Order: sequence, then C-alpha cells, then structure tokens
Amino acid sequence: MILVIDIGNTNITLGVFKDNEIKNSWRLSTEITRTEDEYGIYIKNLLREAHLENEIKNAVICSVVVQLTEKIESAIKKYLSINSFIISHKIKTNIKLKTDNPSQIGADRIANACALAKLYKLPAIAVDFGTATSFDIVNAEDEFVGGIITAGMKIQAEALSSKTSKLPDLNIEIPKSAIGKNTIDAMLSGVVLGHATMIDGLIEECEKELGQKAYIVATGGYSSVISNYLRRKFDDINPDLTLIGAKILFDMNNIA
Repeated sequence: MILVIDIGNTNITLGVFKDNEIKNSWRLSTEITRTEDEYGIYIKNLLREAHLENEIKNAVICSVVVQLTEKIESAIKKYLSINSFIISHKIKTNIKLKTDNPSQIGADRIANACALAKLYKLPAIAVDFGTATSFDIVNAEDEFVGGIITAGMKIQAEALSSKTSKLPDLNIEIPKSAIGKNTIDAMLSGVVLGHATMIDGLIEECEKELGQKAYIVATGGYSSVISNYLRRKFDDINPDLTLIGAKILFDMNNIA
C-alpha cells in the first residue's frame, strides 16, 4: 500500500492507496509549528487505528508548504521506516510543463494536471477550491499551459471580517438568496455567488484562449457549495484529484 500526503496551506490530506483505490483518508490541520515527532506520531497513530501501520510500503509527498516538506519527510522516515517520493517539476510526468518557469508550479497543480491528462478528455480544466482557488489547465496536446490563481472563499470571508469594523466572522455555506436580508446572508451571497460568477467568467475566457470547450473538473473542499450556482456546471467533482494525481506520478516514475 502507498501513503500519499497532500500538504496544503490549510489542511494536510492523507490517503492510503491499495492498487488504484483509496482505502482510507484523513485530514489534519496544517500547523507549521508542529514538530517532526508530532507529525510522525499523528500519522503513525492514524495508520495503527486503521490496522495499516505495517502495510505501508511507500510514501508520496505533494507539498506547497516548504517549511513542512522536509519535516514530514523526516517524520515518515523515522516513524514508518520508509522513504518518501517528493512531487516536483523535476520528475517524469505524462504532460509537458509549458509555462515560463516550471519551477514555480506548485506540486499540487502538477498533480492535478497529471490526473486530468490521465483520467479525462482534453482539453480539461481543474478548478481547485482550497485556501486559494486555482485553475490548472491542460490543452489537447497534453501540455500544462498554466492557469489562474485567486483568493479562495475562505480568504475572502476572512478579509471581510478582519478588514471591516462591523462585519462578523463567516462560515462558508450555501446562501439563502442573492439578496441578503441580514449581514450574514449578504456576506454569503457576495462570497459564494460572487465566486460562482467569477468561475463562470474565467472558464469562458479560458475556453476562448484554448479555442474549444474544455472538460471542467472541480476538486477541493468548497466545490459542492458552489456547484449549484454555476451557469456552466462542472463535468465532474473529484475531491481526491490531487491525491490521485500524486499516485499517478509515483507509478510513472517506477518507484518500487
């Protein structure tokens, strides 16, 4: 079995693959101050409770948090006695990285793009609703041609409450209507419906540049919240897209 770890700015997602199927998954909050030992104990205990502690033969790390990449790699080595395969622009992929500076592409975006090329009809766009909302775009020639990065809904909500004196903290949820009859509903409408309108417009612009209609795949925690408000519906919602992409890359690089 293979342990895949996706280290994001807000959460760390762990998935255990048996062949090509995710058998177990967990989510931890991302805490830079946690020590190597803390992460090692957390991960080992999760695997032990699932009776998988002795089943993990390889590990894959897909990280956008530089401070934690080496720390968790060391934790896996210390507590599970296995080496980790690190996703980066330097490894073998099933796509061409056609950007100005491939070294600047986040590991999660590389994994998303590789999953698109493997699983879906091209051209395809992954819309990843994380701390940031990002578009990862693969054209019909199996080329990762770049994408879009903008503030995610959580960042927008936090900015409203922290930068204004009267607006409260906001939990992202489905708004009742476009016209909010109280402060919370008005904020939800602005964040969620505003985000949906932005997504629709950006997809339209990307397809103009691609010269054809794209297959749209959503991933990330807020994809289900926003899906009902889009004019252009997602062709698929795949919450495990990044984990699957990382596993595809692991297999492609012939790691035993």
